[in-house]
Amino acid sequence: MSFRTGFVRDLSAPNGYSALVLNADYRPLSYYPLSLWSWQDAIKAAYLNRVDVVYEYDRLIRSPSISIRAPSVVALRTYVRPVDLAAFTRFNLFLRDEFTCQYCGGRGELTFDHVVPRARGGKTEWSNVVAACATCNLRKGAKTLEEAEMSLGRLPRQPTSEELRNAGRRFPPNYLHETWLDFLYWDVELES
Repeated sequence: MSFRTGFVRDLSAPNGYSALVLNADYRPLSYYPLSLWSWQDAIKAAYLNRVDVVYEYDRLIRSPSISIRAPSVVALRTYVRPVDLAAFTRFNLFLRDEFTCQYCGGRGELTFDHVVPRARGGKTEWSNVVAACATCNLRKGAKTLEEAEMSLGRLPRQPTSEELRNAGRRFPPNYLHETWLDFLYWDVELES
């Protein structure tokens, strides 16, 4: 299965006509989750001159007075500056740790663990919390790494928003429309 055909969106799916939203520099607003709008929001933004329509689907949207094609890719007319600091959320924590348990390297059902347990004064912050599978989290409990005889795959630290955007690029969604591919810079081998 090639990259270009392996992840192409099935347009028969419900809401199969989402539009990829690009910043004014023609880069996606976010990679993970991928910045998408419904076709209704994309048409409204185009009508209000807030976006430029870059690509369109073949599907016609009809009203009593006009017929237009559903937008596939839209670009904002005004540049939105990305946030410098990443929000401390469960999702961003898992993204920073690449959806991998930092103790065993497993990719099963994840939770998060305090490296220095809260019972011992550990805080819930970027530098003290890691993604962990339920088994490792239970095994470590309220112990220190030394007491639990465990080690971390990577030391926890606060990522920048740019690092999270780059991490998100390594996890392409399970669907992409062919018109989006030129704007998504996934790390794949180019076809010759």
